[in-house]
Amino acid sequence: MYGGDEVSAIVIDLGSHTCKAGYAGEDAPKAVFPSVVGSIDQMEVDDSANAEKNSGSAVESKNNAKAGDSEKPKGSRKLYVGSQALGFRRDYMEVLSPMKDGIVADWDLVDSIWDHAFRECLLIDPKEHPMLLAEPSSNTQQQRERAAELMFEKYMVPALFLAKNAVLTSFASGRATSLVVDSGGGSTTVAPVHDGYVLQKAVLSSPIGGDFLADCLTKSLESKGITIKPRYAFKRKEIRAGEFQTVDVDFPNTTESYKLYSQRVIASDIKECVCRAPDTPYDESAYSNIPMTPYELPDGQTIEIGADRFKTPDVLFNPSLVQTIPGMECFAETAASVRGLPQMVIESINKCDVDIRRELFSSILLAGGTASMQQLKERLEKDLLEESPQAARVKVLASGNATERRFSVWIGGSILASLGSFQQMWFSKSEYEEHGASYIQRKCP
Repeated sequence: MYGGDEVSAIVIDLGSHTCKAGYAGEDAPKAVFPSVVGSIDQMEVDDSANAEKNSGSAVESKNNAKAGDSEKPKGSRKLYVGSQALGFRRDYMEVLSPMKDGIVADWDLVDSIWDHAFRECLLIDPKEHPMLLAEPSSNTQQQRERAAELMFEKYMVPALFLAKNAVLTSFASGRATSLVVDSGGGSTTVAPVHDGYVLQKAVLSSPIGGDFLADCLTKSLESKGITIKPRYAFKRKEIRAGEFQTVDVDFPNTTESYKLYSQRVIASDIKECVCRAPDTPYDESAYSNIPMTPYELPDGQTIEIGADRFKTPDVLFNPSLVQTIPGMECFAETAASVRGLPQMVIESINKCDVDIRRELFSSILLAGGTASMQQLKERLEKDLLEESPQAARVKVLASGNATERRFSVWIGGSILASLGSFQQMWFSKSEYEEHGASYIQRKCP
């Protein structure tokens, strides 16, 4: 048992889009940064440098990285973490995500993200703080044991607790039973929570998240002749007072993944600023004469966005719409097997015990960055009222505060780890040394 409540616990929520970290008991995370990592393969750079020398063009690649710029050599690759480090374009830098289908696929990258959160954002020594980690609702025992090993062996934390995302979201809203619809960057998950436990058999997931919608918007705009230029691809010169000229800059050694990452940052901003879920299922003819909304791109070009403002969010409700977006044809097969949001909610509730279905219908919680989209709550409630059983009282709940919706998992962890009654729940270092990593299944069910 861990009885140390003299220092604040640290709460970390590593999502597929952003990593949130901060002190338990606070209202919002101290550090929020992208949960992707820039990686330069040293072998590859050396090979290409040799090739350039051999061909007689001794081009010296200048790396303007500052000494403390979150670079961490891991074997033969150099890793860059954090908004600032990723915002700086580097030759041959790939942008990698540690997550695949919502589950950690590369622990080296997770390690570098945690390291960045502790050493450079929170400026703490992990040995002095218990850690509460938020984990996906469908996390496996193997993943939980790996997280425990890393935390106790590498970071030497005094105590650890793993809590499911859906439980923390439910907790943040003050409910013990609810249906959590968590729509993040990489995926959308529907998970029922009953008396503080996730009902594993009824958890459903869809690959359609914020990044997928940003890609749909980018392709749709490209089909209309509008190209989103990444910030590194141009320079703006002032030719007269208040008048700017954009000059394109070419960097041939920029990787495709870095270009996509830079475009997604801009497309996500467009999505958040102008997109809203349509009141009724999207129909091409009904939205063809919709008034245009202007948006100024970083290169100074002002674009007009019409029907795409409604079509892109409607992909969440009707995934087959992807087939009508030029350039997204490769996802047509995936979309055909993916269910829309209302269908996922109903299917998940139907997989639960009959006794709790009524309660789940009346407390559907929206969480995650994508769930902050305008009119999403109203549209989901409307669709569910039409498709759910008549006896069900459908109530979709979402915090009026966008910050609370975006950080609901982290906020739930912050509340939980600061409770006096929670302090005996920690999985302590002495228990880890005595029983091993597998004991986490008993301490954190």
